[in-house]
Amino acid sequence: MGQDDEGVDLGSSLGYLLKQASTALRRAMEEALRPLGLSVTQYACLELLAQRPGLSNSELARGAFVTRQSMSVVLHTLERQGYVARPAEAPVGKVLPTRLTSSGRLELRAATAAVRSVEVRMLAGMTEDEQTEACRALQRMVRSLSDAGDDS
Repeated sequence: MGQDDEGVDLGSSLGYLLKQASTALRRAMEEALRPLGLSVTQYACLELLAQRPGLSNSELARGAFVTRQSMSVVLHTLERQGYVARPAEAPVGKVLPTRLTSSGRLELRAATAAVRSVEVRMLAGMTEDEQTEACRALQRMVRSLSDAGDDS
């Protein structure tokens, strides 16, 4: 059962393999985060805020690869859980800068450990050099596609 001249061999299609890896990674992260009561998007939001406190809803949405509306729901949930805080009124313009609370930092520590265990599992069987080269290759792919999109 080979492929025809116009078909794609999914087993060697880099795009298909990347999608498979992405799906498997997300599933494993969801399983690791579930006992903590967090989704992958909530974890991404906490991680982004730890690295860049004060991000707006729009900036968080872009960083977590979701819509602004979805991020708004995520932020309300995290706020109710006591993991993030936002001012009642925007200090400047309409932007409500979001910050992690001390509870949010504790939750993030546990979530980061859970996610790191998934990454360790994902990289099992690869040497340190192979891991480094895989990261570099993925970074180059992202840059190439981003640069190509800048031409339009």
